[in-house]
Amino acid sequence: MPPNPGYAYRTQVHRPWPGVLAFLSHEYRHSGPATWAARLQGGELEVDGVRLTHDQPLRPGQTVTWHRPPWQEEAAPLHYAVLHEDEGLLAVHKPAGLPTLPGGGFLAHTLLTLVQQDFPGAHPLHRLGRGTSGLVLFARTGAAGSALAQAWREHEVRKVYRALAQGEAAQDAFTITTPIGPVPHPRLGTVHAASAGGKASLSHAQVRQRRPGQTLFDVQIHTGRPHQIRIHLASIGHPLVGDPLYGPGGTPHSDLPGLPGDLGYALHAWTLSLTHPLTGEPLTLEAPPPPELR
Repeated sequence: MPPNPGYAYRTQVHRPWPGVLAFLSHEYRHSGPATWAARLQGGELEVDGVRLTHDQPLRPGQTVTWHRPPWQEEAAPLHYAVLHEDEGLLAVHKPAGLPTLPGGGFLAHTLLTLVQQDFPGAHPLHRLGRGTSGLVLFARTGAAGSALAQAWREHEVRKVYRALAQGEAAQDAFTITTPIGPVPHPRLGTVHAASAGGKASLSHAQVRQRRPGQTLFDVQIHTGRPHQIRIHLASIGHPLVGDPLYGPGGTPHSDLPGLPGDLGYALHAWTLSLTHPLTGEPLTLEAPPPPELR
């Protein structure tokens, strides 16, 4: 496929900085000062709408923009399946490997882009990790979106995931309350993981099947922390099979930890139950799990 059209990344400054290059190196740790200096020389940086010709100090309230030129995105499965469609809602089945939203080097190769090509104006009400397959719900009207956002805040939407974890569980059900918050990561600065100082989190995991050295879980989440299922199952000693980031205890692997968007783990958004925001009727949606999670 051809390169994407490029993108303008905008970041607001909240405290004084001695220079733009230092600020960008701190905010976008994938690139160092030398790389940002080359981008400055290439005319890619601006402050408050004015293109920069040299490094300069920054003050709170200013906006720094990086005009990233078009780039060739990493390959991803560029397809999805419609599970439910009406005038207010759209439910689709996202394949593993396709990001839900732009980020991490992806812009056009996202579920959002694909869906909006077919359903202009639809916007996702939640997101799945790139490596997670399954059900994603979109609102097609502002009224439907507002009603469901409130239902989500009031925990009236029930989501169940299917997960394949390492080790054979010693009990049939787990209530997991491990707090989740930022912890150090050698490549990103911080990532979300199990943290005593993190935010309260709640998941219920039910054993669906025991296999040699593995357990198939159904997991219902009651809070929406980043990577909650991966962290919570790892925190009770059952990391997801193939998880490149989280090990036992729910923290990043000590040697060569992966990145949040790395693939390989087995997690699927299976069912979602809610009250339809326009009809008031109960609605249960299902995305059939892949073979290894059945």
